[in-house]
Amino acid sequence: METADTTNSDAYVSNSYPVSLNDSSSTSSSSFPVVRFLQAPVTTLFEYSGFLRPRLSNDESESLNLLNNNNSSSSNNHSLSDSGGVSGNDVVGNSEGDVSIRIIGDGEQEGGGGDDGGESVVLSGGGEREVADSSDVDGRSSGNSDSLNQQRYDLQQVSRWIEQVLPFSLLLIVVFIRQHLQGFFVTIYVTAFMYKSNDILRKQTALKGERRLSVLIGYSMIFMFHVVGVYWWYQNDDLSYPLFMIPPKTIPPFWHAIFIIIVNDTMVRQAAMTLKLVLLMYYRNSRGHNFRRQGQMLTLVEYALLLYRAFLPAPVWYRFFLNKEYGSLFSSLITGLYLTFKLTSVVGKVGSFYAALKALSRKEMHYGSYATPEKVSEAGDMCAICQEKMQAPILLCCNHIFCEDCVSEWFERERTCPLCRALVRPADIRSFGDGSTSLFFRLF
Repeated sequence: METADTTNSDAYVSNSYPVSLNDSSSTSSSSFPVVRFLQAPVTTLFEYSGFLRPRLSNDESESLNLLNNNNSSSSNNHSLSDSGGVSGNDVVGNSEGDVSIRIIGDGEQEGGGGDDGGESVVLSGGGEREVADSSDVDGRSSGNSDSLNQQRYDLQQVSRWIEQVLPFSLLLIVVFIRQHLQGFFVTIYVTAFMYKSNDILRKQTALKGERRLSVLIGYSMIFMFHVVGVYWWYQNDDLSYPLFMIPPKTIPPFWHAIFIIIVNDTMVRQAAMTLKLVLLMYYRNSRGHNFRRQGQMLTLVEYALLLYRAFLPAPVWYRFFLNKEYGSLFSSLITGLYLTFKLTSVVGKVGSFYAALKALSRKEMHYGSYATPEKVSEAGDMCAICQEKMQAPILLCCNHIFCEDCVSEWFERERTCPLCRALVRPADIRSFGDGSTSLFFRLF
């Protein structure tokens, strides 16, 4: 009895250790390991997010091994004490997979003859099936665990490779930025200025009749001086030659070619914004027909700009690809392929510009007609968009009537009726009547 009590108490103590260890590990994992992140940032992020199993320290791994050994020894003691305590039953398994259970009588010894008072029961079929089923389950679970461990190992190797390459890559990026510091600064500056100018132009277009002439003149002068100042600063760098479809005098390096294209593309859009501000001055108090004509003019300017920007990078890349150092045949082949690809991409821009020009020359509206006084009185003489008395009412093909200004502004962004959502405006080209400018760079 003393031995059994000691064994049970040891087992209880050994089983209680992993609980305290897990509690401590869970408590420590709740806080982000800053020191480990500084040593291995990628692996630490994977471990903290749950993709990888957290690595244990040396002390934790040694204590975990000792606890596993104690658990295995205590489980063996339990099995021996249990087999010794049950003093009447024997379970015997033969090599063929059959299980034999022999029940020993009260007066029979374990080593004596068991034919007198004992009974033997042999389980042949079910035992094999149970053993086979358990082995299949164990095999599948072990295969899944192996594949999962392999995936985690591969992910850990990738994270370690990134940690080795990342510092050197950051050093290269820093050196590259230092070598092209002026180019990076100018590119970021002109891009930010262009984004802000586009926002200003859209707000001035939305003001309609509330625009102030002095504000429009001030913005147009700022935009114009900005364009002139950038080209005056780079007057010795062949920056203005591609504007007239003339290739640079010398073959530009790759990053210098990218810089020339980005600056020219941004400055051309800035000059187009100045032209749009002049149009807003002209249509400052526009209503009805003039408001629609303003949107058509802004759209035409934008599609003309897109067509010109499609040709703008061609002189730079023509000079870049036509490099005789790689061989005349190779350079001529690459240049010819580039010009072929460029012409195929320009065809769509020509079609869009022609559609915008055709829409400007068309006098009638393509989404409705002017409503008669009888139709307006039947509709209630109240615009559903502005909730005021209709001014120059327009009858749509779905028989709904709105103010010309309201419905013209609506169809700058939508193609359906504001009330019934019926398709009214055809899908011909995208409208830029709100004064916006395309913000994507045209690099090739």
